[in-house]
Amino acid sequence: MTLYANGQSRARRTGAAGRLRAVAQRARERLLEDLDAAIARDPAAETRADVAFNSPGLHAIWSHRVAHAMWQHEQLKPAARLLSTASRAITGVEIHPGAQIGRRFFIDHGMGVVIGETAEIGDDVMLYHGVTLGGRSLEKVKRHPTLGDNVTIGAGAKILGAIEIGDGAQVGANSVVVKGIPSGAVATGIPAQVRMPDHPGEDPYEALFRDPALFI
Repeated sequence: MTLYANGQSRARRTGAAGRLRAVAQRARERLLEDLDAAIARDPAAETRADVAFNSPGLHAIWSHRVAHAMWQHEQLKPAARLLSTASRAITGVEIHPGAQIGRRFFIDHGMGVVIGETAEIGDDVMLYHGVTLGGRSLEKVKRHPTLGDNVTIGAGAKILGAIEIGDGAQVGANSVVVKGIPSGAVATGIPAQVRMPDHPGEDPYEALFRDPALFI
């Protein structure tokens, strides 16, 4: 009986160790993925070590991933909020623990970014400093934007309300967006005016830089 019990205990320990190794491996893969995404989007980045130590945007994202996991458990929500508050004080980036963020997300420079509780962000999205993904309602409903994959939001832009920004859309610096943007479109100005790239197949990111309103 004792041997059987010990055998069960060893099996449980082995299983737990295996699950822990799998979690650690996934975390390592995601961490490296985030680092490589940052290097691909930041011409000033030198190495993985450089961005790991010196990118406040990445620090905020990593902190959020932990806080978001905690947010899924009711008893851990107060701790998740405290972690997000500490991260804001250190990085200058405010991300509510409830926000849902995809893979290879990058915030360049970081300072002044605000991402609300019900915001949803797809994969391969990039935000510059001063971006707000904010709400326009005081009701406890879905009130923050949803960003598709491969979206870029320029410095100082404000995306407000429960609107959808389609895959591949590009938003110029200081733009104020209060209506949805279709996939592949470019939006600039206050209020943002939406247009499609001028030439079929043109990269909307490149089309964005042809618009003088980008720099206003």
